[in-house]
Amino acid sequence: MIVYEYPFNERIRTLLRLEDLYEKFVFFLQQAHPQQHHVALSTIFEMLEVAGRADLKSDLLQELERQKQMLLGFKTNPNVEPSRLDEVLAEVDRVSAALMAAQGKTGQNVRDNEWLMSIRGRTIIPGGACEFDLPSYYAWQHLSAEQRYDDISGWFMPLVPLFDAISIVLRLLRESGRPTPLEAPGASYQQMLQGKVYQMLRLTLDLSLGAIPEISANKYMLWVRFTSHGGDMKPKPFEGDVPFELTLCSF
Repeated sequence: MIVYEYPFNERIRTLLRLEDLYEKFVFFLQQAHPQQHHVALSTIFEMLEVAGRADLKSDLLQELERQKQMLLGFKTNPNVEPSRLDEVLAEVDRVSAALMAAQGKTGQNVRDNEWLMSIRGRTIIPGGACEFDLPSYYAWQHLSAEQRYDDISGWFMPLVPLFDAISIVLRLLRESGRPTPLEAPGASYQQMLQGKVYQMLRLTLDLSLGAIPEISANKYMLWVRFTSHGGDMKPKPFEGDVPFELTLCSF
């Protein structure tokens, strides 16, 4: 099975992009080759570009507080497991406290590092991080994998509270929806949303079908059109009906 996610607003779009960058960062950081660590470092620079909005931290703090109040409302619900609820509330409190304690603008420690900024400036240029452009960076790449790992981890450390907050917010959002089995006759599906505000949808289908969803939505209507890869990888209309699961997520 393969899951496609579609954000309904810019805020969730930003969180999903940062989550995607974080997954790439963790993968390449755990490798050993200098080129893989170069990608990990470059990914931090991409994170700073996406997270540059000054209100991202405050947005996340407000969302965590809103989620906390909502979860507290389940305290009297007999269908909710108290121990599990207490675990989630404790996690929300921990993440909120760490994010609130984070000082300055997101990634300010990287921006204040002239050496890292010189690398960032060169990586924007195609092929700009060659050894003759950045000899000191080239020398750093020849340090041991352990040293490079420790350095990159240290530069990323101040960003950890932000990504912990993003992780729990997206997790709670994904858990808010319930999957519904559906079918797209003729590889096309429409659904009226009747003005209800959703944050994100998740679409799950069998990878072996070879169907690729093209999704568009607003607060009134959801459209899904399924395509497939042509011989030159150019999308072509999918032939046949497509069974799938749809999950509409909203806080």
